[in-house]
Amino acid sequence: MQENQIPYGQPYPPPAVNPPWFLPAPRGARYDHLARNGAGELWRPIVGTLVVAAGFLVIGLVVIFAGLTLSAILGFTSPVSGQLFGNPLLGLVFSLLSIAAVLPLVFGTVALVQRRLPGTLSSVAGRLRWTWLLMCVGLAVVALVLGQLAQAAALAMTGEQTEGMIEWAGWSEFGPALVVIVLLVPFQAATEEYIFRGWLIQAFGTRLANPVWAIVIGSLLFASLHGYSWVGLVDVFAFGAVMGFVAVRTGGLEAPIAMHVVNNMLAFGLSAAAGKLDQALDQGGSPVPWQALAGTVVQLAVFSAGVFFLAKKRSVSTISG
Repeated sequence: MQENQIPYGQPYPPPAVNPPWFLPAPRGARYDHLARNGAGELWRPIVGTLVVAAGFLVIGLVVIFAGLTLSAILGFTSPVSGQLFGNPLLGLVFSLLSIAAVLPLVFGTVALVQRRLPGTLSSVAGRLRWTWLLMCVGLAVVALVLGQLAQAAALAMTGEQTEGMIEWAGWSEFGPALVVIVLLVPFQAATEEYIFRGWLIQAFGTRLANPVWAIVIGSLLFASLHGYSWVGLVDVFAFGAVMGFVAVRTGGLEAPIAMHVVNNMLAFGLSAAAGKLDQALDQGGSPVPWQALAGTVVQLAVFSAGVFFLAKKRSVSTISG
């Protein structure tokens, strides 16, 4: 018998099978630990974070440059008073696109660097839970209304003048802006959540048992991208911190995305209705009153409490299956 010959009657060994590229998420893991899938080399979260950060900058610059080029072709006026594109509506389109266009890069980084399905960035279910997301949208609307009422009450109690009914710019100006807001704001807001409450929290989670540091650092980075006064920055940091906690506690990004989308759609929608989109895009303009923090506290408290109550009542999964 030759040396490598299989004895008669003995089964042949099974052919070698290459392991699949996408590694399964760990079972029974919290949202912040979903990247612990066996591809645990330290370089993966570090390289992935650098790729996402560089992509955020490069893609944003490319989109803005494309917008400026289009603005020049269309013959809009030179940028004045913070109007980078010479036209507020065009500025809104490319400002939102400069962020939304980063989302495919985030998903690609998850797939290529961490060898996991991009759906694990959405939730412990490995996908975006749409029914739960829509429920959170309803809660976000209620929380936002109560927060606005609390802010108005704080302004009134401190003797500050509250603005009356907004001026109506007319459908000719509001209509096109509304279309842009409805089509692009959900993607812009979701992209920011996937980066700051998704990628960062899970990247830190590959090494840290407690998500606090990831939530705090992600919220600081999130706030640093805004040009508000100190009150506005506190507001944005608080939003990011609470949404990070909500994401971990509910096992996904559905609630943070819902709150972020509702917030931004209201902010841009009111500005567009009043014909003041240029002011909405200029974050360094009028300072945010400190009384706005009262509204923020009420809004975030109502939303998080409502989300936790409804998640428990509907048995929303908070760990991977």
